[in-house]
Amino acid sequence: MEVILGGVTAAEGFMAASCEANIKYEGRTDMAMVFSKEPCVVAGTFTSNKVKAACVKWDQNINASGKPMHAVVINSGIANACTGKEGFDACEATAKAVEETLKVPYDTVAVASTGVIGMQLPVEKLRNGVIKMAPLLEGSIEAGTLASKAIMTTDTVNKEVAVTFNIGNRKVTLGGMSKGSGMIHPNMCTMLAFLTSDIAIDKALMQEALSEIVKDTFNMISVDGDTSTNDTLLLMANGLAGNERIVDKGEAYGIFKEALFYVCKALAMKMAKDGEGASKLFTARVVNARSKEDARVLARSVISSNLSKAAIFGCDANFGRFLCAMGYSGIDFDQEDVELFFESRAGRLEVFKYGVPLDFDEEEALKILKCDEVTIYIDMHEGDKEATAWGCDLTYDYVKINADYRS
Repeated sequence: MEVILGGVTAAEGFMAASCEANIKYEGRTDMAMVFSKEPCVVAGTFTSNKVKAACVKWDQNINASGKPMHAVVINSGIANACTGKEGFDACEATAKAVEETLKVPYDTVAVASTGVIGMQLPVEKLRNGVIKMAPLLEGSIEAGTLASKAIMTTDTVNKEVAVTFNIGNRKVTLGGMSKGSGMIHPNMCTMLAFLTSDIAIDKALMQEALSEIVKDTFNMISVDGDTSTNDTLLLMANGLAGNERIVDKGEAYGIFKEALFYVCKALAMKMAKDGEGASKLFTARVVNARSKEDARVLARSVISSNLSKAAIFGCDANFGRFLCAMGYSGIDFDQEDVELFFESRAGRLEVFKYGVPLDFDEEEALKILKCDEVTIYIDMHEGDKEATAWGCDLTYDYVKINADYRS
C-alpha cells in the first residue's frame, strides 16, 4: 500500500466540484459535489442518535435500496435536522437538480448537510449550487481538496487522504475526505465522511468491511461527548480499476480491508486532532485486556473524560484522572493488575504500577505532556486484546466556539 496525494478524486472516474452558494454564510465555499458517471456500489454507516437529520434518512434509504449511486451533494452551514417534511423535500429537490443537470436518476444521489440544527435549508440556493457545480466537475487533486474545504464548519483544516494498492495485477485506489471538529463522540461521532474507490467489489462484502472497520476508527474518537444528528459515512466504488470483482473473503478482500482501515483511521485521527479549540491529540491505548470490547470501552472512557482532557491541556501528570475514568467505564478489572505510562515523542514514563503510584520525575512528565500528541498507555495484564481511542484536550477556546455557534 502506498499513501498518495489527494482525496475523493484520487480514484479513477471520480470528479468533484465546490461553490459558494450562500447557504448560511457569505464569502466562502459552502457546497460540494462528488460524482461518478459510472454507477457505484455503496456502503454506509450513520448516526446512532434517535434524532436523525432528513439527509441521514434519505441516504439510509438509498443504501438500503441496493440501487447504485452516482453522486453525493454536501452543504455546510445548516444541518437540515429537526426540519420535518420540509427538510426531506429539500433532500429530494437537491437530488432532482442533479438528475436534471447530470442526467442520472435522482434516487442515485445522496445528500449530506452539516451546521446549525433546526433551520430550514434554502432550496433555491441548493438548486442553484448544483447547477453552478455541474459544469465545474473535474477529477483533479485540486478539485477534491477544494471540496474537502467546502464541507468544513468549525474545522480549522481540511481532511483528506488517499492510498493505492494492488489487487492481482491491477492498481486500485481508495481516497476520502471528512469533516468534524465538534459534537464528536462514538457511535458514530459527529462527522461527515465520503470515501471513493475504483475497486470492483460485492456490495454486501463492502458494507461488512466498512461496518467492522468503523468500530476501531470513527467509533473510537471523541471531542466533547456529543453524538450528532447528522453523522454520515458513505463509501462508493465504481469498479473502474478492472480488478477481478471481489465476491468472497479471500486474499483480495483482506488487502482491501487493510487499505480501508488505514484511510478511516487517518481521517478519524485528523478529526480528533482538530477538535474544537484543541491544542493536542490525546490518545489512549489499552493493551492486554480481557476482550476487544473491554479494551475499546476503557480507551474511549479515558479520552472522553473532561477531567482527563483538562489534565492533558494543563500538562498535569495527574494519572489518577485516567484511572478514575477507567473505573467508571463499566468494565470489570483489578486496579492492582494495571500499569500506566505517559508517552510522546519526548519519551516514555511509567507512573503507576500494580495498584501503586511510582516515584516519577515530574519534570520528565511535564516534558512528555507538553508535546502536541500525547498517549496514555495502559497495560491491563488480563488478556491479549487491545484498542486505541483518539481525542483532544479541553481548552478555553472550546467554550468560546460553542457559546456563540449560531451567530
